[in-house]
Amino acid sequence: MVPLPLGLACVAAATERAGHCVRLLVLGSDADCENDVRQAIGQFAPDVIGVSVRNIDDQNMQSPRFLLASLKQVVAVCRAVCSAPIVLGGAGYSIFPESALAYLGGEIGIRGEGEAVFPALLSWLEQGAQSPSPPAAYFPNGSRSPTAFAFALDDFLLPEPRLWLDFPGSTEMRIPVQSRRGCPLDCIYCSTSLIEGRPIRRRSPELVVRWLKALRHGGFRHFHFVDNTFNLLPSYAKDLCRKLIDAELGLDWWAIIYPKWVDAELVELMAKAGCTQVSLGFESGSETMLPRLNKRFTCSEVREISENLARVGIQRYGFLLLGGPGETRESVEESLEFADSLHLDELKITVGLRIYPQTPLASAALADGLIRPDDDLLMPRFYITPSLRDWLPDRIAHLHSDQGAADTM
Repeated sequence: MVPLPLGLACVAAATERAGHCVRLLVLGSDADCENDVRQAIGQFAPDVIGVSVRNIDDQNMQSPRFLLASLKQVVAVCRAVCSAPIVLGGAGYSIFPESALAYLGGEIGIRGEGEAVFPALLSWLEQGAQSPSPPAAYFPNGSRSPTAFAFALDDFLLPEPRLWLDFPGSTEMRIPVQSRRGCPLDCIYCSTSLIEGRPIRRRSPELVVRWLKALRHGGFRHFHFVDNTFNLLPSYAKDLCRKLIDAELGLDWWAIIYPKWVDAELVELMAKAGCTQVSLGFESGSETMLPRLNKRFTCSEVREISENLARVGIQRYGFLLLGGPGETRESVEESLEFADSLHLDELKITVGLRIYPQTPLASAALADGLIRPDDDLLMPRFYITPSLRDWLPDRIAHLHSDQGAADTM
């Protein structure tokens, strides 16, 4: 199922508000994708084509799938049937602005928030592309302008309900909601700060609730808060939940929780506001590994939060990220035992950490000789502690095999 494109829809809304005509085309992975592109360009005759790059790969170390290869073909089709400049953007692009621009062959790239930059870029092109260029713009010759993040998110429009109605079965899908951007937590492997910056910037809770109310009246009930951490800041999360409760919208939503700064009051407010599931991002159950991943919580805090969530009936989806710097067989077994003791509704185990540029993990991989200084990391590269490279994948494969056998007994 193709995810609903919140970022692309927000850029489209901002571009329409700036007075431009916009046609939004969401591509799947089917064989008719190129025909859809040709047909859309033929009908709309665009002056500029924007391409959103959401993901670079599937982050699977055992059999990584590089997703830009198919998107490169889409760009080639656009260029074959239309002379309009191609502008790249999106979360995935923002991590690799130079290398993704070179690989995909766009004329311009936008790093960061496109709601402000893309309309400004269109005006710049209309005026003959005279210097200076808009902020956050990247060009194939290596020139670029500084990236800046907007402080007042309320200045950016949220997509109207009519947009989601164009998707078959969308009223049963989870509509993405973003109330905050930015993350200051600096987990060693994380690329969020490259995409959204470190400072946390918030929409007003009143605006978020008004938008959700409009969507609810449009027939939508299921939502997914895609904020990197729903519980930061805790006071903001509580305020938002209280306003959702007062609005009596009858929503069903899930969110991503950083397992710290979550007290019993916040958990109860989330449940009353309609939260039914959380992604509990603890990544390790080893007290030794948590600080090495730059996690700011302890296993006892994870356990307390997990128990509070279960007590109010919120389902818990946990994640283990194994193989990072300093990982040992002992710490792996500690993590597996800890995760099992939480009695989660679902657990996902990932072996190996995707290496992103400008992260402490990239520095560790370079020091360990796993990557070269000139590696731009666009092609999927993964960190796994060298001593565990052979053992860890087999250990997790056997664990899954044992669980599958137990399920059938």
